[in-house]
Amino acid sequence: MRRLRLSTFLTLDGVMQAPGGPTEDWTGGFPFGGWLAPLADETVGEMMGEWIGADYDLLLGRKTYEIFAAHWPDQDDEIGRTFNAIDKFVVAGPETPLTWANSHRLDGDPAEAVRRLKASGDRDLLIQGSGKLLQALLAADLIDEMTLMVFPVVLGQGKRLFREGHAPGTWRLESTRHSPSGAISSRYVRAGAVETAAIAAPADNDRERARQDRMRREG
Repeated sequence: MRRLRLSTFLTLDGVMQAPGGPTEDWTGGFPFGGWLAPLADETVGEMMGEWIGADYDLLLGRKTYEIFAAHWPDQDDEIGRTFNAIDKFVVAGPETPLTWANSHRLDGDPAEAVRRLKASGDRDLLIQGSGKLLQALLAADLIDEMTLMVFPVVLGQGKRLFREGHAPGTWRLESTRHSPSGAISSRYVRAGAVETAAIAAPADNDRERARQDRMRREG
């Protein structure tokens, strides 16, 4: 069984849209493309290398595939050589040409297609960007590991990683590292179901009962 690993850049308010540059993704009139670059430092580069890791295939949605396929075939650095050599599995319709070497189309329902792909071997799958696809995979509880690199910037708009409708669950922190610019890279693995408990014994008085009654009426 393949593990599905998510690695992504986030702002403090959870925005993942267009970290790399102004022309990356301006849908919705997003004005902050390239928000990561001013906060990139040597340690951020090292952390990127760590969370990309080794021995994996890429899983991409259509828009991220088009961004990567336009950029990486011309790159001869370590990441470029890796990305160009490995298999790329792409959730996209037939109208999207798969021109990048070693690219393979996944047809049908995205979550079901990825579920079948996970069961097809033991080589990790790494998903980057691909916000629309990520929503389907998070809702279907198919992500096994997350590495989130959070930068100290708040944008107030843009596509966010976590939204309504995701499968609930808990995550265990495996490692964390921070950069001089304030970026924090944290790796999490699935830990199980959400458990709930009261921090302190609930108040047993008329004020508390009235508060709970009001909450019920307000829905």
